[in-house]
This record gives sequence, structure tokens and C-alpha cells, in this order.
Amino acid sequence: MRCIRVSENAYEGYRGKAREILEKFNVKVWSVVEITTKIGVFRGIILPRYQLADDKHITIKLPTGYNTGLNVDEIIEIKEIGYEPGRYKLPSPSVKPDEKKPRIPLLGCGGTIASRLDYRSGAVIPALTPEELYSMVPELADIAFVYPRLLFELFSENMTPEHWIKIAKEVEKEINERGAYGVVLGHGTDTMSFTAAILSFMLRNLPAPVVLVGSQRSSDRPSSDAAMNLINAVTLASKGDIAEVTVCMHGTTSDNYSLIHRGTRVRKMHSSRRDAFRTIGDIPLGKVENGKIIMFKKDYRKRSSGNVVADVKLEDRVALIYFYPGMKPDVIHHFIDTGYKGIVVAGTGLGHVSIYLFDAIKRAIDENIPVVMTTQCLWGFVGMNVYETGRDLLNLGV
Repeated sequence: MRCIRVSENAYEGYRGKAREILEKFNVKVWSVVEITTKIGVFRGIILPRYQLADDKHITIKLPTGYNTGLNVDEIIEIKEIGYEPGRYKLPSPSVKPDEKKPRIPLLGCGGTIASRLDYRSGAVIPALTPEELYSMVPELADIAFVYPRLLFELFSENMTPEHWIKIAKEVEKEINERGAYGVVLGHGTDTMSFTAAILSFMLRNLPAPVVLVGSQRSSDRPSSDAAMNLINAVTLASKGDIAEVTVCMHGTTSDNYSLIHRGTRVRKMHSSRRDAFRTIGDIPLGKVENGKIIMFKKDYRKRSSGNVVADVKLEDRVALIYFYPGMKPDVIHHFIDTGYKGIVVAGTGLGHVSIYLFDAIKRAIDENIPVVMTTQCLWGFVGMNVYETGRDLLNLGV
């Protein structure tokens, strides 16, 4: 989910023609306005915009709670009838966290899983203190002693290997030095499966659960999945006997239960549905429903004593190439020429690419660049001994 960054800038996110029209009518972000356009009259609150947004629209929050964008070329007049700045202070929580309960850090890595929305203004406010978190989801106090800590705020498509290394080191510190009984990572959903996979390899000898959680729907929507996902993730981290990296997200489109996905087997399969995450090539490890953890499988790592080791050595100059019909060999030559240390090819079917790429692949192998084959298919396996193309690739050294 995307956050609107709030600042004191009166024209936050507005530039060009959009800013000019705000200045012309002497209105600003958080002004309550009546805007007359060629297609009708709209009342609402002017919202800040993302810094890369176009300069052709003004965004307002309507009295219904929905946001809409108005084309500046169709605006005839804007009248300011009030001013309602975004609220930053959350109400005091009605519950008191119990420090005797299992200690579960909520490490914020982006997204709005631990944020609160001001329904009047549309501003998404990070819930970065225990008081704010328990105000947002008071049910957490009955489960564990949850203490949130922000590692960084970024859209998950901007996650890099450097961020993965920081997360792994922070998890190591929480478990080994601060006595965390489990760890919850709040993460944007788009690349959550990538982070879950790399952490599964980085965190060696893991003695406790590390649970990634996010939300598909923003907090201002009745269909938001944020609260249930967070409650179930904390339940898993504090009560589960598993000691693996997992993803805990909605299992259905309804608020029935969350599925527990193994970090190396999970993939986001839908861009917007609440049950977007699926285990690939297996069944989920289990589910969390009404505060109970029900495991479907028995072959998972169990809780234990001891310390986790964050093995953060990795090579980030590895290319993932998705083969397609007509692909030119210069794609592979490019990664060789620019100093990449490894190439993973997502081939068709059982692991095939065109014969026209063979010379480029052989060059990479001859220059000691490992070339590894995987399949574009979501189910099944790589079987390169079945057909001639696969056997030829094996003979090249793939």
C-alpha cells in the first residue's frame, strides 16, 4: 500500500499548472474547498500529492471518504471554506501492554501495515510508538508485548540487497541481544516474497519465527486487511512453535484466517486481492484463525534455544533473465560485458532457451560466470535431461 507523505509544505507534491491554480485562488494543501469545474461542483479537502505525480490534477478527499482527482484545465473557480490540517496525534490507547508477555518487535520496513489514516484529510500517519500501535490495534495487547521500531520507510520495489542485510542484522540483534521471542517485519507487499526468500538463507540456525506481514488494502477502506494480518502475524510470532522465515497474509477474500507461507515458497499472485499470496509447489505450512495456529505440515524447523547467525555475504551482481521468443544474444553479452558474476535464466517449460543464445551462454561459462536454469512455470520442476535442447544446455555447462 502507498503512503502519502505529509509535510508542512503548503503545496506538497504540486507543481506546474496544478500549483499555479492553487496559488491563483489562494488555497493550499488541507484547505476545505468548493471547486467549480466544467462538469460539476465538488467539495472536499485538498490532499498532498506524491512528489512524482503529474501537474495536471488536484486531488481532494470527498465527504464520502473517497479521493478524486480534478483536471486543472476544467477548473473554473476554487473557494476556500475552511482548513483542516492532517492530524498527527493518535488517541491514547485503552489498553496497557504487559511486558511479561512474549516480546515481539515489529520492525517497520515500509508500507502502511503499522500506520493510521486520518479519515478527514487522507493523510497516512506512521504508528511508530507503542502507544500509537496499541491505539491502532488494541487486540495486540492480549497477545504479546509488541514494540514497534522503524528501520526505514520505502516502497518495496525500492528494496535493495543493502536493505536485506540491515534487516538480517536487526533480526539477529533482536533475538540474540534483546530477548525477542519472535520477530514481525512490516513490509510492502510487492517484493515481500523476495525479502522472505533471501532472509530464509541469511538467517542461519534460526531459533524463533520471523514473520513478514503487509496489507493489500489501505487503512481508510472498510475492506482493509491490515489489522487482521497484523494480529495473526503477532499470534504466530508469539505462540507458534515454528522457527523459520514465513509470510502471514489473508487466506481468503473474507476475514476468515491468514495462511502461513514458507519464505522460500511464497509468491504474490494477485495485484489487489486480499488473498494475493500463495504457496508455490506445495501447500501452506498452516493457518492462523481466531487466535489459534493450525499447522498443515510437520516438516518445519521447530523453536529451539541458541542464537541466530546473520550470514550477510552475498553477490548482488547476479542477473535474472526472463527468456522470450526472439530474444537476442546481446542481452546476455551485456551482463558479461558489465561485470556480472552470475546469470539465472528463467527458461520455458522444463528449462529451455533458443539455440540462438547458446554461443552467448557458452561465452559466459568460459569466462567463469555461472549460468543457472530455472523455469518460468509456477508449478513443476526443471528437467533438462528430457529434451535435446535441455541436454545441449547441460553440455554447455548450464
